[in-house]
Amino acid sequence: MKSIIGVTIFFLFLSGVSPVVVAEGARIKVVTSVAPITNIVRNVGGANVEVTGIVPDGMDSHTFEPAPSDAKLLNQADIIIFNGLGLETSTVKLADKVKKKSTAIISLGDAAIPRSERVFEFGHINPHAWPNIALAMRYAEVARDALIKIDPDRRASYTANTKAYLEKLRKLDVATFECVKSIPEKNRKLVTYHDSFAYFAPRYGMKIIAAIQPSDFSEPSPREIIRIIEQLKKEKVPAIFGSEVFPSKILEQIARETGVKFIDQLSDDELPAPPSNSFIGMMAVNMAIMTEALGGQPTCVANVDAANLLP
Repeated sequence: MKSIIGVTIFFLFLSGVSPVVVAEGARIKVVTSVAPITNIVRNVGGANVEVTGIVPDGMDSHTFEPAPSDAKLLNQADIIIFNGLGLETSTVKLADKVKKKSTAIISLGDAAIPRSERVFEFGHINPHAWPNIALAMRYAEVARDALIKIDPDRRASYTANTKAYLEKLRKLDVATFECVKSIPEKNRKLVTYHDSFAYFAPRYGMKIIAAIQPSDFSEPSPREIIRIIEQLKKEKVPAIFGSEVFPSKILEQIARETGVKFIDQLSDDELPAPPSNSFIGMMAVNMAIMTEALGGQPTCVANVDAANLLP
């Protein structure tokens, strides 16, 4: 049933997309948002596309406000591909104002994830679907279909790129299951600063204990901090995770008071340095860090190929 729903959603989101006129040998101009989305689209599009991500690597995607110069990029785009699910509200508003009438905006998350599979928090959709590799694979398929729709002459190229990329994602997915399997069952618990792993955890058999940052992006209240500390002591969580994008003195305080390790290196939207500067590389690094901190075997991702299809 889910596959039928997925096909229907794909069709609805692509029904308003029309082919564009492309000079022979020219590349389709694609504008995207956060780094993982940008990287997925680059791998699917290959040499046929010129992809520009508007959200700088490592920027808080929730609070990002597009610059006036971004209006020009959006106006020149042949297609705009965002995550959706409420992540890029300000950028979508600008895109609607300045894009060409013929330019379609594709929201990967809205197209790929039925409402029944979306995670809701405080009445809002959690948009961080891509750490769940099965959903990242759906993203790649939606991007492929959107590019074929506007550039049908290069269907074979988009299809071949996506086939190769999906195979790399499948290997990452398998490795991720192996990583979690290597973690002692009592330690398969996640405490993060930002709630970026809400789609990740249920797929791979992990339990979200807490996300420190409230939905309004403020710091938690003293009462909330006390509740989290008590919960961590009860659950005997061995490590809690932050990131450079979301520096937090609160996490450091919680770690001190509970005696757990504080790891501030997980990322949901900042790609690592070359040669692993890819979405796959980001997730492989995450899994190595997470697995080791929770008592598992970080070599689980040693054979993951993080290279992009094109340099």
